[in-house]
Amino acid sequence: MGEVAERAYGPHLTVDAYGCGREALASLEAVHGFLDRMPGVIGMEKITKPYAFRHLAPPDPEWGITGVVIIATSHISFHSYPQLGMAFIDVFSCRAFDEEKALEFVGEMFHPARMDTNTTRRGKDFAKEMERARNGEGS
Repeated sequence: MGEVAERAYGPHLTVDAYGCGREALASLEAVHGFLDRMPGVIGMEKITKPYAFRHLAPPDPEWGITGVVIIATSHISFHSYPQLGMAFIDVFSCRAFDEEKALEFVGEMFHPARMDTNTTRRGKDFAKEMERARNGEGS
């Protein structure tokens, strides 16, 4: 059971993208296309169509686009601030995915000058608790 107890639920990649192309960040079509294509780029299955919405409007510096697509293993979310050239993206899955491909795709779509990234391994006790449940032990 030692190996099972060590396996986490899955990776949660966060991307803070700065100096992005403002036109793409302001485009519902570009954000929708990003959310539509990202699951395939990282080998995940979409179980909903992507949703993208404008929030507020220029000249408000907080206006932008927020979107999400649900994948079979969790979700991909997107938030942009076009006037600031910034986007915040989350990719969360209970299965491993190619984080480098995800970052390359963000770069292709939004051309950030800089990306601050972090990957958290979520659910450190998930495998152990699943094993206990399978053995009828409860929590």
